[in-house]
Amino acid sequence: MAQIVVLGAGIAGHTAAMILARELKNTEHQVVVISPKPTWNWIPSNIWVGTGSMPREKVVFELRPLYEKYGIDFRQAAAQNIYPEGTEDNPRSQVEFEYTDPAHKGQTDCVEFDYLINATGPKLNFAATPGLGPDGGYTQSVCTDAHAEVCGEEFLRAVNRMKNGERLRFVIGTGAGNCTCQGAAFEYTFNTDFELRQHGVRDKAEIVYITNEPKLGDLGVGGMTFKQDGYYTTSQLWTESIFRERGVKAIAQVAVKNIEANKLTYENADGEEHDLDYDFAMLLPPFTGIPMKAFDREGNDISDVVFNPAGFMKVDADYTPKSYEEWRAKDWPRTYQNPTYGNMFAVGIAFAPPHAISEPTKTPNGTMIAPAPPRTGQPSGTMAAKVAESILDRLKDPNAPLREASLGDLGAICDASTGRNMLSGSAAAMVMYPVVPDNTVYPETGRHPTLTQGELGLFGHWIKILYHYLFIYKAKALPGWNLLPE
Repeated sequence: MAQIVVLGAGIAGHTAAMILARELKNTEHQVVVISPKPTWNWIPSNIWVGTGSMPREKVVFELRPLYEKYGIDFRQAAAQNIYPEGTEDNPRSQVEFEYTDPAHKGQTDCVEFDYLINATGPKLNFAATPGLGPDGGYTQSVCTDAHAEVCGEEFLRAVNRMKNGERLRFVIGTGAGNCTCQGAAFEYTFNTDFELRQHGVRDKAEIVYITNEPKLGDLGVGGMTFKQDGYYTTSQLWTESIFRERGVKAIAQVAVKNIEANKLTYENADGEEHDLDYDFAMLLPPFTGIPMKAFDREGNDISDVVFNPAGFMKVDADYTPKSYEEWRAKDWPRTYQNPTYGNMFAVGIAFAPPHAISEPTKTPNGTMIAPAPPRTGQPSGTMAAKVAESILDRLKDPNAPLREASLGDLGAICDASTGRNMLSGSAAAMVMYPVVPDNTVYPETGRHPTLTQGELGLFGHWIKILYHYLFIYKAKALPGWNLLPE
C-alpha cells in the first residue's frame, strides 16, 4: 500500500487530491490531505466579496464531507516538519503537523508518506511592510475569504461616507517591492470603479493604483506583445487606455515602505520617498513559503537543501545564479520533482521559481522593486494534475517517466473582472502563450504573437461568471466534474 500526502487544499492541492482519490478509490492506496483550513476557497471571486457584491458563502465550501465521500483522510492541520529520510526510529518518509481544528487544536502528530505533494500555497507576508494588512495594520486584503469579507464591509462603509457627502481617496495595489498577483490588484481596482458607479458616488472618489510593476500591464510576467486587428500592440498601451477611460491614476515602479492610518510612504526607482494620503486602502502582501523545516534521519536540519531562503520548495529548475539577462525559459521546472528526494514534489506557489520574469530594479537606497512571478490559478491546477498523474504512473511502474507541465510551454488565461453585472459589467480577458516568455522560440516578442492577446468587454465578463460557477462545480466534484479542464 502506498500513502500519498498532499499539503494544502487550495486550487493545486485540491486538484491533485481529487485526481488521485478518483483513480485510487477502492484500491489499497491512501490519499491524505493536510490543510489548516476546513474549507476550499475560489480565490479569484474574493474580488467580488471584497467590494460587497458577493457574500463570502458563495466562494467557499466545507472539505470534510467531500473528502469522506472519496475516501480521503483529511487532517485539518498545519504542516511543520518534513523527514524525507525518515527518522532513526522509523525509516519511512514522514511529515509532522499541528492540528488547527477546535477538537484537537495544538496537538501534534506525524504521518508517513510514499509520495508528498507540497501545495501549501504562500504565507501572506504582511510583516514585510510596517502597517500592512488587516490584522494589526491599516489596509485591507482579498487574499483569503475572511480578509475579503472584512474588506467588503470596510468598502461599503466608505461608500456610505461618500453618500453622506465626503470625498475619499481609494489606494489599491501592491504593499511592498517584491509582491506578486498584480492581476488581483488590477481587478480589484476596476471593480472598485464599477461598484462606486453603481452606488452613484464615483464622482466623490479618487482611485489611485500603486504597483511595483515597472510599467502598467507588466503583471509580473514582463508584459505582453500581441496582435490586435492586424497590428502589434502591448499590454502596457492596452492597460494604460483602460486606466484613462476609467479615470484611475497610476503610480508604477514603486515600493511601499511604511503605512500609517490614512497615510503611506513609497519609494520610487530613483530612491525618492513620497507620502500618499488615503481613506481606504487594499494592498496585497508579498508571499513567502509556509514555514516548514526539513530534517535528515539523524535529525540534522536540511531545510536549505529542500527549500530556498524564502521557504519555497526546490524542484527540477535551474537555480544557478545568473544575471537577469541570462535567464531562459528552459530554466523553469518541468516535472516539479525535488532534486534531492524523488518522492517529493511542489506545485503552485509552493515551488521555488528560478528567477523573476519581470526585470527587477534596485533603487539607489538598495531597495528591490521586483515583481515576483505568478504561479497561481490555471497553471497551478495544470501542474498539480500532471504531478498527480506522474504519481499514478509510478504506482504502476516505479520507473515510469514523469509528466511535464513547464510554464515555458504552458499558456494561461487571465480574465480580470472590471465590474460584476450581467448586462453592464465587463472584463479584461488576457491570454498569454507561454507564461514564461521564450525568445529562442519567439524572437520578436517572446510569446506567440497571435495566441497572446487581450480583449475588454461584456463577453469577457460572462466568461468570468462562467469560470466562477464551473470551477466551484468542479471543485465540489459534482457529476461530470472530471471532464472539466484544469
